Amino acid sequence: QVQLVESGGGLVQAGGSLRLSCAASGRTFSISQMGWFRQAPGKEREFVIRITWCGDSIFYADAAKGRFTIAKDNAKNAVTLQMNSLKAEDTGVYYCAAAGSDWAFSSWGQGIRVTVSS
Repeated sequence: QVQLVESGGGLVQAGGSLRLSCAASGRTFSISQMGWFRQAPGKEREFVIRITWCGDSIFYADAAKGRFTIAKDNAKNAVTLQMNSLKAEDTGVYYCAAAGSDWAFSSWGQGIRVTVSS
């Protein structure tokens, strides 16, 4: 099992920046990739961005391109999500996720709230 703990959410004005972190523990050797998803009020959870555990590939949702970046902190077994030029529609609960050898996201953090005021 992999345990994930997110941190760094909060309230920010539109146009501002926010950084989220996700620390992984447990069977981290089994992780193939990590990613971030989000769920806006009244909407389904959606993919935002993901990175391979070795850090050599990053995949973006269209909404994240040009504004969000993800990075791997090998020393801390963590990933960070840097969000710039935030918009009101970025508001939601952000979830960190980890995938195992089957590349399917099966471990999830508790979620962290991001609110962008317009």
